Amino acid sequence: MDNPILNFFLSKEEGSASQRFLFTASLWVVFGTAFGLLSGIYFVWPDFIKNVPWLQFGRSRPIHVNGVLFAWLSSAYIGIILYIVPKLCKRPIFSERLANFCFWAWNIALLLGLITIGMGITEGREYAEFIAPLDWAVLLVIILMAINVFGTIINRKEQSIYVSLWYFMGTFFWLPFVWLIGNRTFLALPGISDAIANWFYGHNIIGLWFTTVGVGISYYFIPILAQKPLFSHFLSLIGFFSIAIFYAPTGTHHILQSPVPNWLKTIAILSSSFLLVPVLTVLVNFFETMRGAWHKVAYNIPLKFVATGNIFYLFTCIQGPFQATRWANWYLHFSQWVVGHAHLALLGTFSFMAWGAFYYIYPRVAKREWFSSNLQHWHYWLTLVGFVLMLSSLTI
Repeated sequence: MDNPILNFFLSKEEGSASQRFLFTASLWVVFGTAFGLLSGIYFVWPDFIKNVPWLQFGRSRPIHVNGVLFAWLSSAYIGIILYIVPKLCKRPIFSERLANFCFWAWNIALLLGLITIGMGITEGREYAEFIAPLDWAVLLVIILMAINVFGTIINRKEQSIYVSLWYFMGTFFWLPFVWLIGNRTFLALPGISDAIANWFYGHNIIGLWFTTVGVGISYYFIPILAQKPLFSHFLSLIGFFSIAIFYAPTGTHHILQSPVPNWLKTIAILSSSFLLVPVLTVLVNFFETMRGAWHKVAYNIPLKFVATGNIFYLFTCIQGPFQATRWANWYLHFSQWVVGHAHLALLGTFSFMAWGAFYYIYPRVAKREWFSSNLQHWHYWLTLVGFVLMLSSLTI
C-alpha cells in the first residue's frame, strides 16, 4: 500500500517536480530581488540599517547574487527542463520521485547556504560562497538531475534528438565539473592560481549552465509560440558544438588587469572573440524563425518574454567579445559597465527567457489557468522599463 507521506514528499505524479521547482522559484525571485534592492540602497544611504550584521552590504550582496542565480534562475531552469525533456522524448521523466527528491535537497541546501552567508560563514569566492557540506549537496543534486535527464533521453520514444536536448545533455555533462572546480573545497590554490580557477568557474557557470539552458529553452519555445518550424536544424548544431569548443577558456578575461600569464590572457581573449560564431548562429536561427511572426509578440505573453530575452541576448553578446579585448577592458573593467553587462545577461536575457517559459508551463503542470492576464502584462512592462533604466544608468 502506498505511503501518503512518502507520496507527498516524493510524488510520482507526472509534472509534480516541475510544478514545485517553478513555484518555489517564483518565491525565491522575490527574496533575491529584495536583497538586491537592500544592497542598492546602501550605495546611496550607507547607514540605512545599523547594527544588524546579517543585513549589512557585505552579506546582503552575496545573498542577493546567490539568491537570484541559484535560488531563482536555476530553480526555474530545473523546473523548465523537467517539462521540456519529457515532451521532446515523448515519455515521462525517468524518475518523478528522484526529481522530487532533487527538489527538496536543492531547496534545503540553498536555504542553509543563504543562512550561512547571512551569518558571515562563506568560502569568500564569487558565485561560490557556499561552505563545504552544502557545496557537495548541490553537486549531488546536479548529478541526480543529470541521471534523470540522460535516463529519459536514453529511453525516449522519439528517435530524433532535437537541438534543445543537445544543449541540456551538454549542460549536465559539463556542469558537475564546472561546479567541482569552482567550489574546490578539496584543494587550496595559492594566490593568482585561485583567481584563475575562480573565474574559470565564474564565467563557465554563466556559459555552460545559464547560457546553454537558456538557449535550449528558446530553441524549444520560439517555434512553438511563433507556430513556425525552426529555420535551420543544421545551424543549431553548429551553434551547440561551437559553444562547446570556444566557451570554456574565456574566464580569464575577467582578470586581464592582474598578473596572469600573457598566454592565458590571449587564449581567453581569442576564445571570447570566437564566441561570435555560436552567438550569430543562434540569433540568425531565432530571428529567421520569427520572420513573419513578430505581430504575435503583441498578445502572446510567453513569446513576448522569450523574444525580448533574445533581443537582449543580441546586445549581451555584442558587448561580451568587445569588452574582453585588452584596450576596451582597460577602460571598462573598474566601471559600472561590467555590472550592467552582468545584469544584461542574467536578468535581461536569461530571466526573461525563463519567465516566458514559466508563463507557458505552469498552467499545464498545475492544471489551472493564470489568475490574471493583466498582471502578466504589468509584470512584463514594469520589469522591462525598470531593467532598461537600470542598464542605461550603469552603462552610461
